[in-house]
Amino acid sequence: MRNSYLVGVFSGFLGGLMGAYVLGHLERINTWAPLAAAPVTTERDVISARRIRLIDASGRARAELAMSPDGGPGIFFYDTNGRNRLVLGLYPPAESEYPFVVLNDTQQQAAGILRLYGGRETPVVVLKSKGRDRSVYGLNPNSTEPFLVNYSNDGKKTSAFGNF
Repeated sequence: MRNSYLVGVFSGFLGGLMGAYVLGHLERINTWAPLAAAPVTTERDVISARRIRLIDASGRARAELAMSPDGGPGIFFYDTNGRNRLVLGLYPPAESEYPFVVLNDTQQQAAGILRLYGGRETPVVVLKSKGRDRSVYGLNPNSTEPFLVNYSNDGKKTSAFGNF
């Protein structure tokens, strides 16, 4: 009986030591602990809106996150005069939702566009003046070969290199 009592005490002592060691090193041993501690997202953590507007101290709209009427999301940036100067977004689903960046001049006409284009989603840069294309540079969506096309004031197209 005395031997079983000593074995029980010794086992309890060893179990306590092992438990203390495991608790002290739980982060290294337990891979599920971070998942269990992750916060649960609830509906209160999400803001849903068709448009979110950022205004400056004087109440002027300076940026806006919105959906276009044709279904493409965009972020629009305005200068202090309320002119749209920069747009980051996605074209609508009908245009394959390619991403784009548009730089607008003070007349709110596109002066520069960076976008993806075609089935291979090749990058294209379009430089404009007064709403008209003047120079287009990118990778041909069919061959992925680079091209540069320029347009004169009268709209005539000249290729510097490549095909587009």
